[in-house]
Amino acid sequence: MTRVKVDHQDHIARVTLTRGDKMNALDDAMIEAIVAAGHAVAASDARAVVLCGEGKSFCAGLDVASFAKLAQVDPAELLMPRSHGDANALQELAMVWRRVPVPVIAALQGAVYGGGLQLALGADIRIAGPDATLSVMEMKWGLVPDLGGMALLPRLVRSDVLRQMIYTARPIDAARAEAWGLVTSLADDPLAAALELAAQIAGQSPSAIRAAKRLIEVAEREDRATVLLAESREQCGLIGKPDQMEVIAARMQGRAPKFG
Repeated sequence: MTRVKVDHQDHIARVTLTRGDKMNALDDAMIEAIVAAGHAVAASDARAVVLCGEGKSFCAGLDVASFAKLAQVDPAELLMPRSHGDANALQELAMVWRRVPVPVIAALQGAVYGGGLQLALGADIRIAGPDATLSVMEMKWGLVPDLGGMALLPRLVRSDVLRQMIYTARPIDAARAEAWGLVTSLADDPLAAALELAAQIAGQSPSAIRAAKRLIEVAEREDRATVLLAESREQCGLIGKPDQMEVIAARMQGRAPKFG
């Protein structure tokens, strides 16, 4: 069965999880398809990405069969190899979206649990509908977050919030998720809002948007001197180049820019 559909329109890549009848729960095929979609989008000329799920839920996390399969394998053989840079094959589910060189916007509805939440955390921006509920669900199964969540969650929420969510596995609603920093904004129709935002981003200078995402990644993890040098390096790659000159010309002429 097809697990993920990728559509390109107006420089926006729309990546849709298509296991809606199973709340887009993650099995091996779904994980592989999501990672493959991320790599394909990264290699495309997309200027923005919208990540969404069919049906009532964005992604309810690992399906029960996947948990049963974990008990039949050596966890060290499955989890310890670094098959995707600094990540294993499962962590790449979330981290691939950080490697995509353009902004990724996740549209969230219904259950956003466990691995589904960690997948959403890989996006740059998360827009949630009023029915969305989010949970770091792993403790319910006697586990800890291990699909990239612990590389991403501490950047978003306070330590006490992080600890409560992990220790209890208690779901929270969209409004609390926004207040705690897990969700960027709320919308009655999160997919429409995500597509609208993606269109706005896609209309910006493509080279500047890519530079901005690279620079943010550096700024979030490196020391001040490294960040200041990265600022200068990225700016040198933009000033006077075709995309920037087109932005200036378009503004002077009162029109939308047209990038090659």
